[in-house]
Amino acid sequence: MNSILILNANIVNQGRIYESDVLLEQGRISRIASDLASINADIVIDAKGKYLFPGVIDDQVHFREPGLTHKATIYSESRAAVAGGVTSFMEMPNTVPNTLTQELLQDKYQIGANTSLANYSFFMGVSNHNYDEAMKTNINEVCGLKIFMGSSTGNMLVDNPSTLEKIFRDANILIATHCEDEATIKANTILYKEKYGENVPPHCHPEIRSEEACLKSSTMAVELATKYNTRLHVLHISTEEELALFRNDIPLKEKRITAEVCIHHLLFDKKHYKQFGNLIKWNPAVKEERHKKSLLTALLDDRLDIIATDHAPHTWEEKLNPYWQAPSGGPLVQHSLNTMLEFYHLGKITLEKIAEKMCHAPADCFQIKERGYLREGYYADLVLVDLKSPWTVSKENIYYQCGWSAFEGFSFHSAISHTIVSGHLAYSEGKFDESKKGERLIFNR
Repeated sequence: MNSILILNANIVNQGRIYESDVLLEQGRISRIASDLASINADIVIDAKGKYLFPGVIDDQVHFREPGLTHKATIYSESRAAVAGGVTSFMEMPNTVPNTLTQELLQDKYQIGANTSLANYSFFMGVSNHNYDEAMKTNINEVCGLKIFMGSSTGNMLVDNPSTLEKIFRDANILIATHCEDEATIKANTILYKEKYGENVPPHCHPEIRSEEACLKSSTMAVELATKYNTRLHVLHISTEEELALFRNDIPLKEKRITAEVCIHHLLFDKKHYKQFGNLIKWNPAVKEERHKKSLLTALLDDRLDIIATDHAPHTWEEKLNPYWQAPSGGPLVQHSLNTMLEFYHLGKITLEKIAEKMCHAPADCFQIKERGYLREGYYADLVLVDLKSPWTVSKENIYYQCGWSAFEGFSFHSAISHTIVSGHLAYSEGKFDESKKGERLIFNR
């Protein structure tokens, strides 16, 4: 494995920004000091004027393999992730077949080992009928259990109250939940089909998958976790009302209930449906502007713990279908760090907070072993950013297999220049080195 010496970097780590050199050896961060220029290394990167972050950890992606590889693969989307500074991901179980047995889970890990350019972990899925399989999950080798408490892409809805009680009572591993109340959504669906038939405008999506549906389901999850002291992580919070469920009066490492916000819920609001239509159709829905503003406030004051993407690619043709047929979800993992750097340029968030919410907090929340920070002895997952390197998103530089992005035509002020995954320079100035794959995440639990 090549040694890498990074010189003159502005390091963004643990609430500080300071200039230093960094030496990487044998896949680890060997030294962080200001006097390393005389060391001989296989690769030397002069990072003068650039900012060095820990690699981004995205705790919620859908890479579609196995079974949905016309949309994406673990290889294609991990490649896009690395181009965007994401060095580790945790992938969801609503593939085909659904990841509901330990054997199917291991199959995905094998695909990751063979093809992923980023470090990886895969959630074990929960259904109404696989309690015994879910309870076999290795807490040190798997990121967590995933429960769909509202139906989304795929058929993994868990709506049996006794099943939910049992899982929350007995799980000794983190449970991640998608929270939207199914009965509320079904009732709204009937109303909007009566009103519009098959021609529902996309801007009705947040009325069908409403604030009430989100709050009712999230409240149920939090009540169950509180009752059984379950380690609960609520994914993609999208409403102002849900924020009262989460605490900011204790450190993250002491929380038993944590929450995530996604890029699209910070960036878009209901008025954007006019421009983007089904391209910004996600579950939970992008909602009124008041929610977007409150989510950012809660992120900054630590009621929300993690920034993620819920990267969920579909083909262009699928997204152009009429509302009822168009699937929910969109590709984001290549552009998540760049998006948050735009928030920085607008004065809405600091670089230190970006590192906290995209790098440190996911590592702490999931208890990932020796990643998420720039520390001597830790795995060498790093991303180098040029804050003064504008570029425009186009089909030529979109790496998602689906080939499209809602950002197409948008100009970012910052660029990812280098991404290092477990000590390997996987991405450098627009070029990939695929000679080494990412590594499986391990958890200290």
